[in-house]
Amino acid sequence: MNSSQAQALRSKWHKTQLLLQHGSIKPYVPETRKYNKANLKSMLEKYGMVYVKPERGTFGKGVMRVEQEAGQRFAYQYEETRQEFKHLDALYISLSKHTGKKSYLIQKGIHLLRHQMRYFDIRVMVQRNEKGLWESTGIIGRLGHPRKIVTNYHSGGKPMALEQLLKSHLSQSKQAELVKKLNELGLTIAKQLQKTYPKFRQIGVDIGLDHRFTPWIIEVNTKPDPYIFNQLTDKSMYRKVLSYWRLANEKRKVTVPSKDTNKDKNKDKNKDKNKGENKDKNVIKDSKKQKIS
Repeated sequence: MNSSQAQALRSKWHKTQLLLQHGSIKPYVPETRKYNKANLKSMLEKYGMVYVKPERGTFGKGVMRVEQEAGQRFAYQYEETRQEFKHLDALYISLSKHTGKKSYLIQKGIHLLRHQMRYFDIRVMVQRNEKGLWESTGIIGRLGHPRKIVTNYHSGGKPMALEQLLKSHLSQSKQAELVKKLNELGLTIAKQLQKTYPKFRQIGVDIGLDHRFTPWIIEVNTKPDPYIFNQLTDKSMYRKVLSYWRLANEKRKVTVPSKDTNKDKNKDKNKDKNKGENKDKNVIKDSKKQKIS
């Protein structure tokens, strides 16, 4: 994968557009727009709550939860700080201090299920096996920090077995049906992205469940962290995820030339070039000698 393709895959906007092209994925993609004042106003009027997030970013950094409350009051939370405003203009000015000149997106807010009064979402790991075929290799719950709006481990979230988080919401049979659906959705997403980017080997799909247990695709990470699965008591899932993760890195080393390799290639090219130039010079010298004689 070249650098321009890698840049495109890091763009949440670009990945969202690719997912929307697939009929069976589209219903699970929350409406997403580019961040500007007009879009913020219309999205808040439509949904009441949205997330403003960097187009490129990881670990939940820079994500803000924005709400339009009763009486036309506005509020947003950034990390552990919540601010309230009487007017949209004041809200937008304050938000823009965080966004700066970087590209941000506005995403329909999902009222996530909770466990012990804390929000949680789900990470579905999808990886290629040794034959190059896609497999759903792991699924884990991510319980958010009690005072934060994101669930990422690096932002204070807690990786947990999914059944622990769902047991107060669904029966075991319903849980099994849901897990099967999420794994299938993860596979469909991987195959859809593969049409445009055939060389990537793993994704982590972050999925939020609303109170109707509808899965919503919050984000697709093309550099997923395998080590969150090590937090589970049962290490079998972690061992499989890690082995496929290592396989992906080995394949990447084979397919992507190192800088040293490129240097060696350039040296060889220069050697061949110099040989050619010297050969031409010798030919010219010989021809001159022949003329003189």
